[in-house]
Amino acid sequence: MKIALSEAQELARRTFQRFAKEEVAPHAELVDREERIPRSVVEALAREGYLASGLPEEFGGRHADPIVRGLMHEALGYESASIQGLVNVHHMATSALARWGTAAQKQAWLPRFTRGELLAAFALTEPNVGSDALVETTAEVDGDDYLLTGTKQWITCGAIADVFVLFARVGDAPTAFLVPANAEGFSRTPIQGILGCRGYMLARLVLDRCRVPKAHRIGTQGFGISHVMSAGLDNGRYNLAWSCVGQAQACLDASLAYTDQRKQFGAPLKDFQLIQRLLTRMIVGVQSARMLCWRAGHARAERLHTASYEAMIAKYQASTVLNEVANQALQIHGANGCGSEYPIQRYLRDARIMEIIEGSTQMLEIMIAKLGSADAAASRSA
Repeated sequence: MKIALSEAQELARRTFQRFAKEEVAPHAELVDREERIPRSVVEALAREGYLASGLPEEFGGRHADPIVRGLMHEALGYESASIQGLVNVHHMATSALARWGTAAQKQAWLPRFTRGELLAAFALTEPNVGSDALVETTAEVDGDDYLLTGTKQWITCGAIADVFVLFARVGDAPTAFLVPANAEGFSRTPIQGILGCRGYMLARLVLDRCRVPKAHRIGTQGFGISHVMSAGLDNGRYNLAWSCVGQAQACLDASLAYTDQRKQFGAPLKDFQLIQRLLTRMIVGVQSARMLCWRAGHARAERLHTASYEAMIAKYQASTVLNEVANQALQIHGANGCGSEYPIQRYLRDARIMEIIEGSTQMLEIMIAKLGSADAAASRSA
């Protein structure tokens, strides 16, 4: 497995970092404080092709190389977990459509998504539904339409998305639908005051016999969870793993700068052995998470059957490392890290969200253990 960046990948990395520093970083604290992403930032993301990332080139997609796409999410996560989250959920929804939509659906919707004319979101979670994905929202046939009834909760970018990849049951068959925000019977309420990633612009969605044309069904009835949802979550976990690496690197860089400048007992903090131990743990943690993201990217690039499994491992390790690193960064900064002068308290709050979304740490532990056991058994019998 190659672990050095090619010339094209290195150029992309520098381009992403420059964009994030110029277009994302200046807004990061504002996004956290006001709990919204400025329209100008969304327009910049669309203009530079970030909303087209990972989608088919025939529809205007960009960044087909999984490593390049990962580097993009790392750069965005370094500056703002909230802004990276907008790009991530847009890709989760649109990649699911690109994988399982009909030719007509792709032609009608994907070019508008890649151009950023429409923002997409992924609507799975409900008040009583989380990791088990046993959706309670129902869909019944009414002539040439479906009527959807139910509630979705904690939907990232739900407050501003134009179209949702949304999951409901047709009888006992979980099914995916494209649901425009202006559909009859659709309403939403923004959710504010959350712990971290306050710019996610979460919303509660209510569907009151929401009318959706049959042509908006993605895949066949019963394919919603096993195929459409899985495609979206797989991409989301991969992207989020890279974002966690970026966030962890931001914690590390801030700590390295602080320990170089801050003095106690007449010496820089970096000269104290206990501080050096904290920094060492942070450095090794970030590097280990980044290597697992590389491994997951390689599996995707080579279209290996283990690609989804590797993405789970990368997301699990990167999110847990991030929380460890964020806690260590706060410990190094002390009281200064708790205030608004430094971004550490934002890093810590955002980090906590990463172990919950796109598969909680505990759910991933169950899934990784099962898949690992199955893989080991297959290897022994081969």
